[in-house]
Amino acid sequence: MSFTVPNLLSLLRMALVPPFIIALINGQPKRALLIVVVAGVSDVLDGFIARFFHQQSLLGSYLDPLADKLLVTAAYITLALPGLHRGFQMPAWVTVVVIARDVLLVVVAIGLYLAAGVRRFPPSVLSKLTTLFQIGAVVVVLLSGVWSELDTAALVLVYAVAALTLASGFDYVWRANQLFERHPGDPPSATMGGDRQRDVRLRTPPPP
Repeated sequence: MSFTVPNLLSLLRMALVPPFIIALINGQPKRALLIVVVAGVSDVLDGFIARFFHQQSLLGSYLDPLADKLLVTAAYITLALPGLHRGFQMPAWVTVVVIARDVLLVVVAIGLYLAAGVRRFPPSVLSKLTTLFQIGAVVVVLLSGVWSELDTAALVLVYAVAALTLASGFDYVWRANQLFERHPGDPPSATMGGDRQRDVRLRTPPPP
């Protein structure tokens, strides 16, 4: 397993999570915002290099979304804690909705793999739009710590994030159910066992 440049950029975004939390705890929204911008730039470079320089990898397909989720989850949890941010405070229920949806995605993905052997389940346009709004809301909430005039915009974005997160969660479950009905397949263990049995039968010479 070799590390590519996109994989290293994903690891960089993971490494930015602790400084981001520390910046918020220390009451430094500008520094936290700068970290989010750096993470966003690295995410764009990650995708660009992977596609145009053919550096896609299985490891990268896991590291990239994991790095994004770690930063987004850390942001929503920290910004929901009272007294840590001078601007608009993230409602705790929105944080719960965001995290619950991510947990749901993981559970459904594991269920698809175990029940039908599905390993790839690409995100929908709605899911990508939800992620974009989630990150945008974090940026605006951070900016509200510098310009209080953005409190109303932050409130509108937060409610939009909640609505999109719920919608994308239901959409994910619906798409997973449709995929399972079209390709019921076999559990991975059963499929592997069947392959091994067929291989043994093929290699066993016929009786004389």
